[in-house]
Amino acid sequence: MSIQIETVRTERFSMRYFRFGRGDKTLVILPGLSIQSVMGAADAVAAAYQSLEDSYTIYVFDRRAELPSLYTVRDMARDTAEAFAALGLRKVCLFGASQGGMIALVLAVEHPELVGKMVLGSSSAHVQQAQYRVIEDWVRLAKAGDREGLYLAFGREIYPPEVFKQYRDTLIAAAAAVTNAELSRFIILAEGIKDFNVSDELEKIRCPVLALGVYEDAVLDSDATMEIAEKLDDRPDFRLYLYVGYGHAAFDTAPDYRRRILSFFES
Repeated sequence: MSIQIETVRTERFSMRYFRFGRGDKTLVILPGLSIQSVMGAADAVAAAYQSLEDSYTIYVFDRRAELPSLYTVRDMARDTAEAFAALGLRKVCLFGASQGGMIALVLAVEHPELVGKMVLGSSSAHVQQAQYRVIEDWVRLAKAGDREGLYLAFGREIYPPEVFKQYRDTLIAAAAAVTNAELSRFIILAEGIKDFNVSDELEKIRCPVLALGVYEDAVLDSDATMEIAEKLDDRPDFRLYLYVGYGHAAFDTAPDYRRRILSFFES
């Protein structure tokens, strides 16, 4: 299988994405912060979500290609909304992982017409200073040009120890291919998370929401998911599930993760 990378263009920017599946319903995945673009892993993503292909046409979006020097999560969300409009996407099933979940929250708040149902994976509505410290360390390593140190720190924080040990050599190999442009892009996207806060706007969300968190989230902490739950748990269309033992990237490591997403979207 070879997934084609496509580009959506607006008057202000271009944004890469890929799509797969043949279903009548639309699922959009907004991935989290990564050192190298998820576009390079399109085949692997399609393989992971193969079980959904009959029911959904699945879109996976990158961030915009031309990044300004300051680019907040709200900016990312507004550009993503513009990309949705250019492609005619409305009332989609939306899954946002980590930073992608922050973008999804802004979309649901500011553009409710775009989101039919939403799943948030290991995400946050309010990134407090203590929760930004891990990301701040990643930025420091990227600014120092320490590719291997960055990849190892990234993997150590998002995976449980046994998974990190398994992937360690793969992460080191990936680090050797990181370009200066990718480091610069990573820094801008990572710094855009600082001071993100839509906590007081969550009541504007109109769609059903499933929040999936992890007790041992070493990046944003499980408190980030619980804060979302505290704001939304009085709603009958809100669901919460917390994993144990899978790390921040449970969306990659928990074997039942995609089944939970599908079950929620189909309910």
